[in-house]
Amino acid sequence: MEEVVLTPFLIDVIIIAVSFVFLNYASNAVISYALKVAAITRLGKTSVGFTLISLSTTLPEMTVALIAATSGGAALSIGNVLGSNIFNISVIIGLSATLLVLTNIIRKKRKNNTNIINSFNRSELSSIEFGLFLSSVVPLILIYISTEAAWVVGFILLLIFTAYMYKLSKVRMPEQEEEKIEDKSKLKRYIIFTIIGALGVVISANFLVDSATSIATSIGLSQQVIGATIIAFGTSLPELTISVKSILKGHSGLAIGNIIGASFINTTLILGITFFVPFIIGAPLTLNMSVFQNLVIFSIIINLFFWYFLSREQISWREGLIFLFIYALFIATTVGAL
Repeated sequence: MEEVVLTPFLIDVIIIAVSFVFLNYASNAVISYALKVAAITRLGKTSVGFTLISLSTTLPEMTVALIAATSGGAALSIGNVLGSNIFNISVIIGLSATLLVLTNIIRKKRKNNTNIINSFNRSELSSIEFGLFLSSVVPLILIYISTEAAWVVGFILLLIFTAYMYKLSKVRMPEQEEEKIEDKSKLKRYIIFTIIGALGVVISANFLVDSATSIATSIGLSQQVIGATIIAFGTSLPELTISVKSILKGHSGLAIGNIIGASFINTTLILGITFFVPFIIGAPLTLNMSVFQNLVIFSIIINLFFWYFLSREQISWREGLIFLFIYALFIATTVGAL
């Protein structure tokens, strides 16, 4: 019998395939248990997405921030934060809105089901609007801060993160009659299972990205191209998987909360770590903030469009295509500047 030899390329392909299976299973688990947590705590789906899910799915960015802050690579963390925020809103919302239209056409559902905002309680958004406001304003501030004052900005961002998360934990949504009554004694179990599912998403995404990077390297792609594409995509893959599936399943409150929450956590906790940790360990922070100008401009543009669409309570395939076009423009200008 002829022995089967697994080449490194084939091993990477198998790892990618298995990672996608686990990614699918773990993301389904996150959505299922997060809905149970929302029902018991009455935090609302949007707030659960903003806090519990976002804290778990931003682990890749947090890992990058901690490594960068202790090794003098703050620029990498800042670029990752801004790039992830742009990706989260433009690609995830854009892709979800267009996929929702396609799935409804296939299932022959009514046209008015294609508006993402229709499928969740708009009043839930009011509890996390400050998070969206802050994630819109902070990128603009980054251009004007000096490296000497960066640790102060980092400390303030960490305080804002702590205070806002505490305040949000006290907000409760009114009970909905149609909601299934869950056993409150199982709340801790549901929270743990939600976190485990989110960690499963992150770990699966990490294996997938590592194998994809290995394949890209083997076929001759440069590290610069890999970093700007596969790695940037990989750190946002957990949010992408959970949010798209949540919207397609009719739980867009989880998705919107997760996206805004990830942006808020990126611009407070993760940037706070990036700016404050070097001060604590006595490592001087040397940065030229002007190099992030393109990222800041697109971050502001995408947030303004997001604000506008949410205020109109309309995000359908047209808005989705606008988001995707802006991201394509962002990639074109970014790659052109490399």
